[in-house]
Amino acid sequence: MTHPLDELEGTIAIVGMAGRFPGARGVAELWRNLRAGVESVRTLSREEMAALGAGRAADDPAWVPAVAMPDGIDEFDAPFFGISHREAEILDPQHRLFLETCWTALEDAGYDPESPAAVTAVFGGATTSTYLLFNLARNAQVAATVDPLQLIVGNAVDSLTTRVSYKLNLKGASQSVQCACSTSLVAVHLACQALLNQECDVALAGGVSINVGQRAGYRFQEDSILAPDGHCRAFDAEARGTVFGGGAGVVVLKRLEDAVRDRDTVRAVIRGSAVNNDGGMKVGYTAPSVEGQAGVIAEALSVAGIDAGTIGYIEGHGTGTALGDPIEIQALAKAFRARTPKRGFAALGTVKANIGHLDIAAGIAGLIKTVLALQHGEIPPSLHFERPNPRIDFAASPVYVNRELAEWKRDGAPRRAGVSSFGFGGTNAHVILEEAPAPPALPERLAAAGPWRLLAVSAKTPDALAAAVRNLAEHFRAHPETDLGDAAFTLIAGRQEFAHRVAVVCRDAASAAAALDRPDPGTLAGAEARLAAAGRRWLAGEPLDPETLFAGEERRRIPLPTYPFERHRYWIEPSGIDPEGPAMPAAEAVLERAQTLHPRPALPTACVAPRGELEERVAAVWRQVLGMEQVGVHDSFLDLGGDSLLATRLMSRLREELAVDLPMDRLFAEPTVAAVAAAVVEARAGQVSEEDLARMLAEIGAMPGGEAP
Repeated sequence: MTHPLDELEGTIAIVGMAGRFPGARGVAELWRNLRAGVESVRTLSREEMAALGAGRAADDPAWVPAVAMPDGIDEFDAPFFGISHREAEILDPQHRLFLETCWTALEDAGYDPESPAAVTAVFGGATTSTYLLFNLARNAQVAATVDPLQLIVGNAVDSLTTRVSYKLNLKGASQSVQCACSTSLVAVHLACQALLNQECDVALAGGVSINVGQRAGYRFQEDSILAPDGHCRAFDAEARGTVFGGGAGVVVLKRLEDAVRDRDTVRAVIRGSAVNNDGGMKVGYTAPSVEGQAGVIAEALSVAGIDAGTIGYIEGHGTGTALGDPIEIQALAKAFRARTPKRGFAALGTVKANIGHLDIAAGIAGLIKTVLALQHGEIPPSLHFERPNPRIDFAASPVYVNRELAEWKRDGAPRRAGVSSFGFGGTNAHVILEEAPAPPALPERLAAAGPWRLLAVSAKTPDALAAAVRNLAEHFRAHPETDLGDAAFTLIAGRQEFAHRVAVVCRDAASAAAALDRPDPGTLAGAEARLAAAGRRWLAGEPLDPETLFAGEERRRIPLPTYPFERHRYWIEPSGIDPEGPAMPAAEAVLERAQTLHPRPALPTACVAPRGELEERVAAVWRQVLGMEQVGVHDSFLDLGGDSLLATRLMSRLREELAVDLPMDRLFAEPTVAAVAAAVVEARAGQVSEEDLARMLAEIGAMPGGEAP
């Protein structure tokens, strides 16, 4: 049973979502792990710890080698987003991961991320950049060659959402949120408010947390919030702490009426949300508060306007701490007691038992888990629960801990759930979810549309195209019930068109999978003529028009495999600083060490080295500013990692070295050593003698391929 649409006016639809989590590269894999009761907190071997430079810690009896981190935190598809190698290296891994996750979430919703048809806002947060603190700040080459402002822009939380808006060309509000563990669920609340206030039409909301200092585990200390055994035993008698992890999650939100109008796939509905703060009436700044938590839950229930007794599941904050767990259940009991006499009717769980405490991303991880449970009609088991914490009175509360995978039965009302997230400092958030309403029946498909469908897949590189085609074929095999018309519409209307392309014309999911296994442009000739012709034009580089291809049809946007980002390593390790030795080693040793750890791509074979004194002096400044050992005379400053911040530093160094003041736009117009050297000659023309000018012009003109200006 789901509510009719007219009873859900003023609610928010979740139409897309994406994430990277410990043990899961996407939300589908996360769901498989959750329902199977998989714990993705890994215990590292001594060899793995040694490889991470933590060999000594393995001999520390207080060291807990438990790690909950997504794979590939050092990897990123920088070329896809037009980010240079150097910029990617100094960009916080959290920013990289959040950017990719936002793109994936929009594609999951069926929209081209760079061409949304509506005002799109971004709300999100990240933890303090430990990559900046532990890696970049401790690398002597970075300290000597990178502008401090560039480090700040690449690692500050302020840049997290605005970088997404810039790279995806999103025009709505772009707001970074920061309130500790509740950040990402607070971001969801703010996004809902922006939508309800008509400030945007689409909103991305979520968070990311990657702590590079936790890659080898942590040291246990008595009375800390960290678990002594590397397991989060939330609500259990043996609960002694949590395990911090890393990951990212983003949801795409729209007003429900807009999502229905636009024929989006609605994953779940947000009936209500609330945010508050504990204030000062508690034992300490980081301590939780019964009154604060109960208040935010009660407010969310009031906003949702539902019978509290119809809640079937609560995704708890559930840190597994001696103080936090009992207070959380007391707060739930207090909030529900005033609204329903029922007891023990809602299952309780926490994703932290599976993937650890994701800090800033904890709330969005819990929200995504709960949306998946609503979609699949199942409640995953909560791990590590054997005996209830004796300080928790479950009998007087609305909840019981769910130990096994369970069918989520409806009891005269739609499936509903609450999601809690509570942050250090007392900012609390709670969201009330409801399963998606049944979509309205679509008009009968026009017979003229025919059974044939054109599937168009594209990517920026041949390898990415091969992966995209393979993933789509696997999807059709796994989901033979897929409406091929909806799939074709989503691929054409909801994906960006790239240079490398594959097109097939087919009748159903099975034939689509077979055709994608061996895509052959020649097979289009035997298909339906109109679609085959459109497919051939598209392969030749022309765009596809969904309004023409789907004229008279009402098609839905459906979840399909998203862009397969290619993994390239961009990582700077701490180096060159010895706490017991000199503060800074010789520059040559630093550069040698940096090149050993992170060799740069070889210069093109056609690259011409700087010739003559002037070009060499210009190239030397470039090498210093960019932190490179080689710069070719025709290499582009921008392609080598230069940006506006580095350009300012470059011009300042050229002024000091060559006593010439060049306009910034000259560098961006012709960003090569040769062009800048020529510009130096022009700028000096009125400052030097005719003899010196003739000598410099002759110097450039004598170079291979050179021409005096």
